[in-house]
Amino acid sequence: MIYIYNDFGGTHTTSLAAAYHLKKLPTDRKLTKEEILYVDCFNKLTTSDMGKIIFHGVDEDGNSVYTIGRGASKHVVSALKNLSLLLQVKYQCHENIVFSNTSPTVPFAMTIGGLFSRRLKIDFIGVPLLILGAKQCCNNILRLVEHTKQIGKSTTEKVTVLENKTFK
Repeated sequence: MIYIYNDFGGTHTTSLAAAYHLKKLPTDRKLTKEEILYVDCFNKLTTSDMGKIIFHGVDEDGNSVYTIGRGASKHVVSALKNLSLLLQVKYQCHENIVFSNTSPTVPFAMTIGGLFSRRLKIDFIGVPLLILGAKQCCNNILRLVEHTKQIGKSTTEKVTVLENKTFK
């Protein structure tokens, strides 16, 4: 199984989702500022990283976990799904793939924080907003990850796309 968490920038909610998935974060409480900032790739990617599939690790069941920032395109995941299906047939790959959209979990503070920090390079405003936003949405991200893993274990589809609209 391959899990690919995706959102606009690929550096905030996707990084948190990958860290939760890989059991790198506590699940019994809100995250601290230090825990959030320590997450691999959290607030570290730039616009040039959009579209890159980034490997985060292997989970307890031997499944690979990746993230991708899809930018403003509504077609990236659809294109990746079709490419995945094509490659699975051509090369007789038997590994299922789950694309899980983390965008519904993004609170307003994180959107504004990402704009200030990543786009405008004004970290003294952006980073505190990102931390506030991460604290606001960490429970939703954790629930999204648990749902994603449950679907991954139960699906028979070669490629599954989860929009996750209920995780706001």
